[in-house]
Amino acid sequence: MPYAEGRVYYDADSHLMELPDWLEQFADAETRERLRPLYLGGAGALAADALKAAAQRKGDTDAAAALEGALMKAKGWNALGAFDPVERSRALDLLGFERQLVFSTFAATQFQGDDLDLLYGGTAAHNRAVAAFCEADPRLIGVANVPWADPERTLAAVDEAIALGCGAVHVPSHPGRGHSPTHPDYEPVWATLAERDVPFMLHVGGGGRSLRPAFHDNGRPVSDFLGGGENIRAKDYMTIHQPPEQFLSAMVLDGVFETFPRLRGGCIEQGAMWVVPWLRRLDIAQDTFTKTEPTLSALPLRASDYVHRQLWFTPFPTEPVGWMTEQCGDDLFLFSSDYPHPEGGRDPLGRFEASLAATGDDAKERFYNRNFAEMMGTSG
Repeated sequence: MPYAEGRVYYDADSHLMELPDWLEQFADAETRERLRPLYLGGAGALAADALKAAAQRKGDTDAAAALEGALMKAKGWNALGAFDPVERSRALDLLGFERQLVFSTFAATQFQGDDLDLLYGGTAAHNRAVAAFCEADPRLIGVANVPWADPERTLAAVDEAIALGCGAVHVPSHPGRGHSPTHPDYEPVWATLAERDVPFMLHVGGGGRSLRPAFHDNGRPVSDFLGGGENIRAKDYMTIHQPPEQFLSAMVLDGVFETFPRLRGGCIEQGAMWVVPWLRRLDIAQDTFTKTEPTLSALPLRASDYVHRQLWFTPFPTEPVGWMTEQCGDDLFLFSSDYPHPEGGRDPLGRFEASLAATGDDAKERFYNRNFAEMMGTSG
C-alpha cells in the first residue's frame, strides 16, 4: 500500500541527490573543464560511504527493491530514487504522490560565483541535467535554476529551461550585486514566465545565510545531525524566512504582480508561519507610504491581495497549518515532503494531518492538491 492514499497528493518539494560527475556530463566542453568538484559541505563527512554505496547500486534492481521497506526512513543518497530516475518512479508509486516538484541539492556549488561565463554555463548544464532526470516520468516536474546577474543571459537561461521541459524556475531570493529583480531590465524574464505559464520558485539556500555566522560561534558544543553543516538548525529556523520575505515584499510593493497578473510563484522549504503577520505588515506598509511612494499609490489592489492571487507557500510539518489556514484562508499553503532530505522527517503527512484535524475537507483538498494545481497552472 502507498504511504499516501485516500485523496490526490501533489508534493511541492522534493530533491535529487547528485553523484560525482552528474553535472559534468551535461555541460558544454568549455564549461566542463572549469566546473568545480561537487561540494557537499557539512554533509560530506556523512556522504562518502553513502555515495560509494549509491554508485554501486546504480541500475541494481535487487538493491533498489531492498530499499522499498525503508521508504520513509532512508534519507539522502541512501533513499530509493535519490539519484536514479527509474528508482524514483518506483518511489513515487510507493509514496502515492501524483505529482512532485524536483529540485537539485548541491550542484549549484560547482558554478556559482562572479565568473559569469562559468555561472551561466553551469546553469545550462544544471537545467539539462534536471530535465533529463525528470523526462521519462510525467509525474516528475523538473525545477530549473537561473541566477540574477545579467538580465539578457538570465532571460536566455529561462527560455532554454522551458524549452527543455522544466516546469518551474528557481530564482535566488538574494538580488546579488546588480539590479533588483524588480528592475525594468528584468521585466522580460517575468513576462516570459507569465506568458509561458511557468511559475518561479524561491527555495531555501537561494538567499544565502540570513543568520550571521558569528551567532554559531557561541562557545557551546554543536549538536545538530550534520555537525554544523548546511542543514537547518534552531537559530537558522528563526531567520530562514527573511530572504524570501524581502524578495516577495519587493515584488508586491514594486508592482511586478500588478504588471504581470498571470505571474505565479512558490516559496518552498522556508516555512510559512511567518506569512500570517507578513500579510498584515504588507498592507500596513502600503497604507503608511502611499503618499510618498508613487509605486504604491499606483497599486489598485491591497498588497495582500496580490499574495492571495499569485503566491503559495510550503509550511514545515511542525508548523500549525490548521491555525495558519484559519488566519490567512485556505488558498496559500501547499503539502510537501522534502523527499529524500532528512528535514522532511519520517512522516510529514502524519504531522500535517494532526495539525489539520479540525480543518474542513475542502480546505484539506486545497492544501494537498488544488493549491498546487493553481500554482502550476493546471486543472489538477
